[in-house]
Amino acid sequence: MATPKSIGAIEFSSIGIGYQVQDTMLKAANVQILIARTICSGKYIIVIGGSVSDVESAVRDGAAGAGEALIDQVVIPNVDPSVFQALGQSVVIEPDKAGALGVVETFSGVSMIAAADAAAKAARVTLFRIHIAMALGGKAYCLMTGTIADVTAGVAAAAAEARSRGLLVSQVVIPAPSRELFSDYI
Repeated sequence: MATPKSIGAIEFSSIGIGYQVQDTMLKAANVQILIARTICSGKYIIVIGGSVSDVESAVRDGAAGAGEALIDQVVIPNVDPSVFQALGQSVVIEPDKAGALGVVETFSGVSMIAAADAAAKAARVTLFRIHIAMALGGKAYCLMTGTIADVTAGVAAAAAEARSRGLLVSQVVIPAPSRELFSDYI
């Protein structure tokens, strides 16, 4: 399948309802499951991709079936393509391209996806990791690099998105990080 134009995500407080809603979403529209799994602490997340209309339909039907188990949801039409690579942890940074380091941390995986997209659209940053709620107590974080000005703008945009949802934990810009902080990505 080609890179989707839109991304949608739903986070649940119930694993069973997560599976049930995943089935509903797959039957509602032609979407691709990007992530569907249990996450800390006893929650479930579904991330889908597809056309804008298909993702909107699947998320709408999924949220309607979630009841009180719904924690958070998002549909991002025309998602920045770098979000998919960072979610898949398939980004390699050239040693000379590692600049300032930006870190944004949220209380939910869904809010992190929206925040990372906001960062990528606001500044010329390289998103190189979006880590969603595994071994993090249900939190998520995103790592980005670029010039100090771009990372500062990207972190500010991501933090504003997470803050608007009431789910921002922290925002950090490290202007001249030690190269060891990039060791897994260079």
